[in-house]
Amino acid sequence: MTTTTSNTPESEGPPHNGAPRPARLIHNESTTEIPVHLLFRDDPDPDPDPVSVPPAPAVVGRRRGTGEQPRLRRSVPVRERPVPVVDPELVERPARVLPGAAGVLAGVCGVAGCVVTSWWSGVLPPVAARVLQSLSGDVAHQLGGALPWYEGAGLGPAQWAAYAGAGALGLFGFGGLARGCTGRAWVLGLFGRYRGTIRRTGLMWVNPLLLRRRVDVRLRHWRSEPMPAVDANGVPLRVVVLVTWRVKDTARALLGIDDHQTYLRECVESALARVLPQVPAEAPVVKDTVSLRNVDAVGDTLTRLVAADAAPVGLEVFSAQPTRIEYAPEVAARMQRRRIAALDAQHRDTVLTSVVDSVQDTVTRLTMRGLVELDDYERKALVKDLTVAFYTGHRESS
Repeated sequence: MTTTTSNTPESEGPPHNGAPRPARLIHNESTTEIPVHLLFRDDPDPDPDPVSVPPAPAVVGRRRGTGEQPRLRRSVPVRERPVPVVDPELVERPARVLPGAAGVLAGVCGVAGCVVTSWWSGVLPPVAARVLQSLSGDVAHQLGGALPWYEGAGLGPAQWAAYAGAGALGLFGFGGLARGCTGRAWVLGLFGRYRGTIRRTGLMWVNPLLLRRRVDVRLRHWRSEPMPAVDANGVPLRVVVLVTWRVKDTARALLGIDDHQTYLRECVESALARVLPQVPAEAPVVKDTVSLRNVDAVGDTLTRLVAADAAPVGLEVFSAQPTRIEYAPEVAARMQRRRIAALDAQHRDTVLTSVVDSVQDTVTRLTMRGLVELDDYERKALVKDLTVAFYTGHRESS
């Protein structure tokens, strides 16, 4: 907005210290700029909040009918908002696990105990019983004594107790075996409580009573579908965003929120709704002007907002860059017609300028060389005929 001041007798204000003081008048043909914060200043808050975030810098919008483009800073002005709060005690910690060899050994011992109990009670097939008896005899011969084996004792309380102990040992041994993969993690829980995270690789033994939930902790890319948005002038757009992210805190990502992938998508949509309405889709190439063509500035602002919203739930966002920004289908056809009309008008202007220059050069040469003597009427007629002829020739050549 531009202003000027003028001192006139009619604009005198109230006297100050006994002397008249000239008043300031605002005219349209002025050239002095008024600070924006003085024009749009609100009343001060009687009880300001010391922890409130300061307002975003003001932006001067385009004035209707003047062709003036909005002046924006290099960084897109976006007001900060409070970040979500997650349970501070919900933090990833390593879980207690045993090597896989311990689970295999416990399982083998349980299976061996079940076989021995079956032979003791006499429920094994004769062939298996003879093989087991020969193996036990060899062991007894090496040890120098007989082993207290009792064949055909029947299924009594002692046999059932041995079955239960050996079976439980085998189930816990083999049932707790787990295989850790690179880029994967296990989140463990017991009766609704978080018991730790496993990021180890290879064979390991985990308590089979724990509930395991696998989560991908690798670096991941997510390419969004075309999402609706509007620019600073209210023009509908379709934007595709590429997000580079990973799960940093598995406990918060799986237990602190319902679905962390859906939450990330919603954070991207929210950031687009806050950033794009502050920036015009197209703006002249000026040093201090930001438009949607300046992908770096828009991408940095998007990355900052999405990372701030996703950090409390254990997600680490490295980049959120718009890969495609296009007009909405209902606007694209109209913008295409406008571009075609602008190109056609530019072509017509170029052709007309060339024809006028050619006509002027022809008439000047004819007059200076004395080939013809023309009065005003004849000159106008000659110019008209030459213009039509040259313009027709340009149209046919193009």
